[in-house]
Amino acid sequence: MSTGTATHIELPIEGMTCASCASRVERKLNQLDGVSASVNYATERATVDYDPAAVAPDELLGAVAAAGYSAALPAAAEAPAGGEPEEEDPTAALRRRLLLSALLSAPVLVLSMVPPLQFDNWQWLALQLTTPVVLWGGWPFHRAAWVNLRHGAATMDTLISLGTLAAWLWSLYALFIGDAGMPGMRMSFELVPSAGGGSDEIYLETAAVVTTFLLAGRYFEARAKRSAGAALRSLLALGAKDVAVLGGDGEERRVPVAELAVGDRFVVRPGEKIATDGVVEEGSSAIDASMLSGESVPVEVGPGAAVAGATVNVGGRLVVRATRVGADTALAQIARLVTDAQAGKAPVQRLADRVSAVFVPVVIALAVATLGFWLGNGESASFAFTAAVAVLIIACPCALGLATPTALLVGTGRGAQLGLLIKGPEVLESTRRVDTVVLDKTGTVTTGTMSLVDLSVAAGEDRELALRLVGALEHASEHPVARAIARAAAAAGPLPPVESFANREGLGVEGVVEGHAVVVGRPALLADWAMHLPPELEAARAAAEARGQTVVAAGWDGRARAVLAVADTVKESSRAAVASLRELGLRPILLTGDNEVTARAVAAAVGIEEVIAEVLPAEKAAVVRRLQAEGRIVAMVGDGVNDAPALAQADLGLSIGTGTDVAIEASDLTLVSGDLTAATDAIRLSRATLRTIKQNLGWAFGYNLAAIPLAALGLLNPVIAGAAMACSSLSVVANSLRLRRFRSERRNNLG
Repeated sequence: MSTGTATHIELPIEGMTCASCASRVERKLNQLDGVSASVNYATERATVDYDPAAVAPDELLGAVAAAGYSAALPAAAEAPAGGEPEEEDPTAALRRRLLLSALLSAPVLVLSMVPPLQFDNWQWLALQLTTPVVLWGGWPFHRAAWVNLRHGAATMDTLISLGTLAAWLWSLYALFIGDAGMPGMRMSFELVPSAGGGSDEIYLETAAVVTTFLLAGRYFEARAKRSAGAALRSLLALGAKDVAVLGGDGEERRVPVAELAVGDRFVVRPGEKIATDGVVEEGSSAIDASMLSGESVPVEVGPGAAVAGATVNVGGRLVVRATRVGADTALAQIARLVTDAQAGKAPVQRLADRVSAVFVPVVIALAVATLGFWLGNGESASFAFTAAVAVLIIACPCALGLATPTALLVGTGRGAQLGLLIKGPEVLESTRRVDTVVLDKTGTVTTGTMSLVDLSVAAGEDRELALRLVGALEHASEHPVARAIARAAAAAGPLPPVESFANREGLGVEGVVEGHAVVVGRPALLADWAMHLPPELEAARAAAEARGQTVVAAGWDGRARAVLAVADTVKESSRAAVASLRELGLRPILLTGDNEVTARAVAAAVGIEEVIAEVLPAEKAAVVRRLQAEGRIVAMVGDGVNDAPALAQADLGLSIGTGTDVAIEASDLTLVSGDLTAATDAIRLSRATLRTIKQNLGWAFGYNLAAIPLAALGLLNPVIAGAAMACSSLSVVANSLRLRRFRSERRNNLG
């Protein structure tokens, strides 16, 4: 294990094709002295802590190479400054392979399946078209199968490689040594095949089409996986790009944020992002920290208050002294949490791989047994070999290549129509087992924007007048609470002009409206003007604060006359959504950075009993981890940057599409509409898609297993191979298309 002087390094790993590859690399790395490593197949990275005194970085690369894969040290891996083209390479190479293979396979399939199109020597053209598909197109599968073979493992790649090479090699034998190379050769279609009928038959279309289908599946998966690293890029893009630094002479100069040092003083104007973590030295303002903290109400700051980088100054001018820069800031820590959560996520081994691990050895054993049986019974070597190879050929199911991609394609397509975006196949396996759903409050259960929810006036006062006067004055302010009141007032009617407007930092605003001297803000500001809240307004204020609402007092002409309550309102659909989640067998938990009172009020409004409040961004992922440690399979629904680590940590991350790019990138599923009811649709659709994939795999293996005895008995000819392949493929496609009938609960609720 690593010592106290352990060095941390992340190695990008190339060549892994399944979850078992990742565990093989991990085992190799952990065999080195002083090394503690974990390898994540989804992000294709190894996270390694090692003792530099005991192990050199090159030895780590050597261990990865010994496992049959390649790695690069971070400096070398990130050398290209432009980065982008390198990043697109894996997908681009796979796309080229797929397109060329598809172009070459199509004519082979048509020629082989439509006898009237078969001209003299057509089989030689088919061979020329198929050979590059099998050898070059299928190279990723053959290479992976060879690596797996060296480690005594069998996966989907082994099955694909064995089946396609067997079909291709047998076709070569039949063409060059058997009778299949004769000029007038046609694909025979005898209903009752003669024993050994396969000795002059070719299986080129099987080899070409299976390779192409599986390349298509690999390509779509690789494309989905490529966006994993984008979460961190979007996170770091949220910070300010440049900053106005104050020199010793008080002069301002704009410099890139990267040049900022601890101790530098910089200016933040209203509407600007704070460049880095620091302490306010001059000025007072309100800071919108919802991105980091999830707290919906802006935080009032003054001299001595700590502020975080990338939060927004929504009030006055501030002078801040930098206390943390670069990798030490709160934003960088969130980025690190996202990386750690992604790296620590247990990879779900592909269902097809799990089945293949059993299926492949059984098929090989059957093929060897078939060969031995016929040789032992005195049949010719040619007949025995035909039967044995036929077992391998029929065991390579074309439908297996279609099973997952078609269900995924239809399922994700239907999801997109309903505003649900599913990242990839691994996501689906998580939805089946989820039993707890953690809901972020701000922006997920609530709208995330402040609204006026209550207006109480003193005895004898006119509500409409109160709203008009207060709304007009607040309209001149930039504060989010002021904007909420101004919006409500403007909706009720036109707002009169304001004279002598003054902003009292951190307290409220003053001005003259329609001849009245109006003061709006904290009760302390009204007290400065000798306006004290009468008992009925004091009671309204206390009740609103007990409900977790933000209270603003208003007075004019020397008397306190109104109390306004502003809050982040609950989305209309949230209560129904929580009820639907319960019906799916999930336990809902409300998680928020807001205070306990506000959180409890929102939870009661939507029917959630369990609340975890006052949680810092870094702690959200820890809460998810704690629930997982209790043995729960956790889904997390969130929308903000502060939710990104928890979304990445959860077994299933669902982001609200109206939220930040970072949250969307860190999640597994995105709910485009921003409607929480979509979360239940997403889980139901994912479960339905996974169910379909399992049914498809059952069909795919079932048809082939049924035909294996015929192959072993030497009764296999192309009509059976073709029929089994066509039948299994059609049933798989038809079964997948049933997902198009999936209905959204939101539609049902609406109508």
